[in-house]
Formats: sequence, structure tokens, C-alpha cells
Amino acid sequence: METMKQLGKFGKLTPATAEAFQGWNAVAFKDGALSQKTKELMAIACAATTGCDYCLDVHGKSAKRAGATETEVAEALMIATAGKAGAAFAHAANAFQAFNDAEDDELFKKSYLSHVPGLKELAPDDFGAFFNFTMKATAKGELDVKEKELISTAVALITGCPYCIDSHVKNAKKAGATKEELAETVFIASALNAGSAFTKSVTPLKTFD
Repeated sequence: METMKQLGKFGKLTPATAEAFQGWNAVAFKDGALSQKTKELMAIACAATTGCDYCLDVHGKSAKRAGATETEVAEALMIATAGKAGAAFAHAANAFQAFNDAEDDELFKKSYLSHVPGLKELAPDDFGAFFNFTMKATAKGELDVKEKELISTAVALITGCPYCIDSHVKNAKKAGATKEELAETVFIASALNAGSAFTKSVTPLKTFD
């Protein structure tokens, strides 16, 4: 109730911006190349990635209304978990660049990924367990591979992992995703990233009560 009270202030404090923001969200979550259900499941994964409790509550309820099952929600949440883990894992490419005292000034080169397989020899048990988890998280379940790869793409857009974006977009395309589906994925990720900032406004606004 307190959250809604504070967020409602935007209607008076910044009416034009608040209306535009709500209008954007309304458009983003309409049925399009992606169904509303898929978008809501994607939003749940994005909200888990941003850590926005309010977003998780809102989109969890919306996903249920759109026909999502509890298993589909659980699979989306596991994709978010794997995506955040994968972002840290992929940056091993840069961690080893630093460890090896590399002089290259450019970060995130694809060629740096050549360091990553070395983790298998350096920490074999961890490497095997990590890949066992991530492969199961993205395998076909109640959600198909294309849906999971698009959800993974949305998560990667929020974590900002360039290696993850490259990998999951290519996997989604291989699974049959279209440019239109990718475009809508981008806007769901954008909306949820914005939503996490929007809901944090509750704390500073209530100081004026």
C-alpha cells in the first residue's frame, strides 16, 4: 500500500513523464511477436536479475493471469539464476587477462574467451558442476529452448555481459527466434531495468510526507 501511495505521486509531480512511462509499459507487454505470457515470464526473470521485489510481485501475478504455470515461472527464475552466474563466469576472460598482466587496453574482446576453457583444468569440479547446472537451466522443459534463450538474452542485457548477449542471441536465432522477437525482448529488458529504478523512488519520496 505504501509503495503504491508513493509511486502514485508521480502522477502529480511529473504527470507527462509518468503517463509516458505507463504508456510504454502498456505497449511493451501487449501480445506481439512474443505472447503476453512469454513477456511476463521474461519480466519475472528480469526482475529477479535486478532484485526488484515489487516487480517480482506484479509480474508474478500478471504471469499467472496470462496462463503461466508454476513450473514455467520456476524455469524462468532458474534462467535468471543461471544468467547471473554466467555473467560472472564469462568475465573470467577478463580476469585472466589481468592475471597474465596483459597490456591490451581493450576490454571484452571475443578472443579473450580462449582463457575460459582453462578453468576446466584449474577448477575441474567447479567447472563441471557449473556447466551441469547451466545446461539443465537452458534445456527444454515446459518452456522450449527458443523461449529460454530469449529469456536468457533479456537477462544478459540487464547484466551487461557482452559474451552472454552474443551467445544467447545466436542460440535464440538457431532455435528459430526472429528479429521481431529479439526486438520485443530488448524492450522487456529495458522496461524491467527502468522499473527497478522506478520502484526505488519510494524511499526518497516518503521523506516528504
